[in-house]
Amino acid sequence: FANWTRATPSQAGQAMDLEQYGLWARRIADWTVDYLGNLRDRPVRAQTQPGDILRQLPAAPPEGAEAMERIFADFEAIVPDGMTHWQHPRFFAYFPANAAPASMLAEQLTAAMAAQCMLWQTSPAATELETRMVDWMRQALGLPAGFRGVIQDSASSATLAAILTMRERALGWSGNTAGLSGQPRLRIYASAQAHSSIDKAIRIAGIGQENLVKIPSDETDSMRPEALSAAIAADRAAGHVPAGVVLCVGGTSVGASDPIAAILAIAAAQGLYSHVDAAWAGSAMICPELRTVWTGVEGADSIVFNPHKWLGAQFDCSIQFLADPGPQVRTLGLRPDYLETPGLDDGGAEGLVNYSEWTVPLGRRFRALKLWFLIRAYGLEGLRSRIRNHIAWAREAQAAIAALPGFEIVTPCRFSLFTFRYQGEAATRDLLDRINADGRTYLTQTVHDGQFVIRFQVGQFDCTREDVMMAIDVLAELAR
Repeated sequence: FANWTRATPSQAGQAMDLEQYGLWARRIADWTVDYLGNLRDRPVRAQTQPGDILRQLPAAPPEGAEAMERIFADFEAIVPDGMTHWQHPRFFAYFPANAAPASMLAEQLTAAMAAQCMLWQTSPAATELETRMVDWMRQALGLPAGFRGVIQDSASSATLAAILTMRERALGWSGNTAGLSGQPRLRIYASAQAHSSIDKAIRIAGIGQENLVKIPSDETDSMRPEALSAAIAADRAAGHVPAGVVLCVGGTSVGASDPIAAILAIAAAQGLYSHVDAAWAGSAMICPELRTVWTGVEGADSIVFNPHKWLGAQFDCSIQFLADPGPQVRTLGLRPDYLETPGLDDGGAEGLVNYSEWTVPLGRRFRALKLWFLIRAYGLEGLRSRIRNHIAWAREAQAAIAALPGFEIVTPCRFSLFTFRYQGEAATRDLLDRINADGRTYLTQTVHDGQFVIRFQVGQFDCTREDVMMAIDVLAELAR
């Protein structure tokens, strides 16, 4: 360091001070209001080709600082037109990733505080607010008082945590994976409609893809209880170790749900750990009249749903409820000396919990704040009204598409999702391509019972009946 000298402002650039930050924060807030207010004028899906954005970006980073004015001008020129607009009111693809305005404001505050919420002592308010928000959502979904929970980043992480818990429980908490020599072959069971995150969790956990047993479905696309019982019996006879069951409520492909009470009864009788994936449809359980689809869910060991999908919380925000957190904490929890809270960790103080011991990552964001803002700003009844509207409009859309010449409904409306096809597979694929190139709406596909079909899902936070009906007009026009 003998020849080191301090860089001059011309060499290092002027750092943004708080006054400049305030000016740009207000300018970006104004841009946000204009962007969201005029989304209907934009094509929903990005109308770009691979490489279009990359070619507009310098191949090497700048050596010197650049003016914020120039940075923001480049953002406006390059980024918005290269984005698929998930908050567009005519986004009917995949599932929603909603961002209610109140939730967005909370995210701004979270970014400003920039806390690492891994332990109670690193974030007391974040930790205790998380405890309360999870319990608010437990009450909103009608779950029993015994359930506790944690906010994960996504349902994929919650499912991985559940699969790892299944593995350790089945192996007697040995800490070894099923793939090691001398360990038994573990078996995990799931519906044929299960999300691909379950497949990925099985791989990551070291259990092996071949040990995920997909149970056949009935005519309603629900897991067949008798087929599950038979698969478990066959595996035990073969010397394998059944470890757990993953159930589905509102599956991604066609919105299918398993017979929760019957499957959980089998899991309990067989001593298997159970995890219910209600990532999308779980939000609808705030409506009491819709809860019949998961009757018996109180018997589950683990349940996950994503407020960042249908409920309006800014991504990412996924709640995992646990009937007993102990097994998952035993699986994932570590407390080295440098993460202890001296004088408090073993004192049983009210509110003291380290949620990083409930999850795979150590680092954690302050996700509870946006739930606090969201629930208070709209109220449960306001959120229920949106979900009920989406379901009603989806059913109306299904009826309208069924009446169009050449169109066929393949799977009926489940919550706010249905699928359809147009004439043969080639015509259906061609229609989907033209819908998304047109830009006025955005739909995606799946394959169901060997048929290529188009999914139609209503759930964007600010969509209206007129937005849904416009999508039907677009279908009719492009089909003609």
